[in-house]
Amino acid sequence: MNRFHVHLNVADLDASIRFYSELFAAQPAVLKPDYAKWMLDDPRVNFAISTTGRAPGIDHLGFQVADAEGLAALGRRLDAAGGTVVPEEATVCCYAQSDKLWTEDPQGTRWETFHTTGEATTYHAGEAACATDGASCSPDVAAVKPRPAGTTSCCSPQSGCC
Repeated sequence: MNRFHVHLNVADLDASIRFYSELFAAQPAVLKPDYAKWMLDDPRVNFAISTTGRAPGIDHLGFQVADAEGLAALGRRLDAAGGTVVPEEATVCCYAQSDKLWTEDPQGTRWETFHTTGEATTYHAGEAACATDGASCSPDVAAVKPRPAGTTSCCSPQSGCC
């Protein structure tokens, strides 16, 4: 089953954790010095907050899918919706390892569709390649070209982002 995802940038992590813990009547499932995440079942949402240097407010929205097939299906829907779809494969972000697809809606809101494959010990990879900007793990989709046909990764250390 898919889960709706919301990621907010916050100015005061501790105050925000207190607020959202009361609002959701639950403690975060993941708690780090710069990040907290609630995996709620009612409503079914992956709600994350972080203090990673971006302006407070909505960073991105998205869908967390259960498997690679779900990611591929949503990828086809993103392609049909139009706009640039930016893949990130085997990326480290938000203390997790994931395969992702990024896009923007017509208003410029960033959308992340992802399948988590494991945990990570850092917020993002130190030399975060592909579309990851290192601050929020969400790319400037408008500035990234789509992956060339036939490639298996959108970036390489030699070539930079596609």
